[in-house]
Amino acid sequence: MNFSLTRATLIAEADLIGIAGERAVCDPRGVLYFPDLRLLAVSDLHLEKGSSFARRGALIPPYDTGATLLRLQAAIADYQPAIVISLGDSFHDGGGAERMHASFRDRLESLMAGRDWFWIAGNHDPDAPADLPGETVRELAIGSLLFRHEPSKVRVEGEISGHFHPCARIVQRGRSVRRRCFAADGGRMIMPAFGAYTGSLNVLDRAYAGLFRRETLMAYMLGAERIFAIPHAMLRPG
Repeated sequence: MNFSLTRATLIAEADLIGIAGERAVCDPRGVLYFPDLRLLAVSDLHLEKGSSFARRGALIPPYDTGATLLRLQAAIADYQPAIVISLGDSFHDGGGAERMHASFRDRLESLMAGRDWFWIAGNHDPDAPADLPGETVRELAIGSLLFRHEPSKVRVEGEISGHFHPCARIVQRGRSVRRRCFAADGGRMIMPAFGAYTGSLNVLDRAYAGLFRRETLMAYMLGAERIFAIPHAMLRPG
């Protein structure tokens, strides 16, 4: 997919999937876009994870927030959504927004300007981010969709969540490929983690037990320029 194309062309060329009757674009950068709602969802940004680790003595390069915001800025520029939902763990801890450098804060606020922005409370950041606009909620219902951080143990049709940082692994011609993915079965979805310093958990891990219908489970694996739709039968653990 050529990201220099217009938003209309991007949507026309993308593979649309259905979630509880709504059409959605799984973007290979890890964002989910609903063209009929002009809504963009992103999950598990984990902003300021580097600075959080540094406070505990683990010195890792403090570049995660800048890299994550640049990728988010590009996606928002392409789709120009009216609504943005960040599905929890937007910051790696409750003090992340306060530690954010002023230049990153300005960049984030410029992305938020002129659109409705919702922060879903996550397990890492249960409270509203300090001194940032937008509305913080536990969950948000829009049309037939329900946005929340952790997937419900009791199945909810139309649920879009994050938290698990899903990835998928396949083996073809003796070669193993493991990538982050959108995990969905037509009725609910778990989104991949977007943050630069986030890990991943295979969709076949027991943590996902009972969350999906196995017969319709698809892993939409993130490629460099496109999404690869992988059915459950082709998935491998590890």
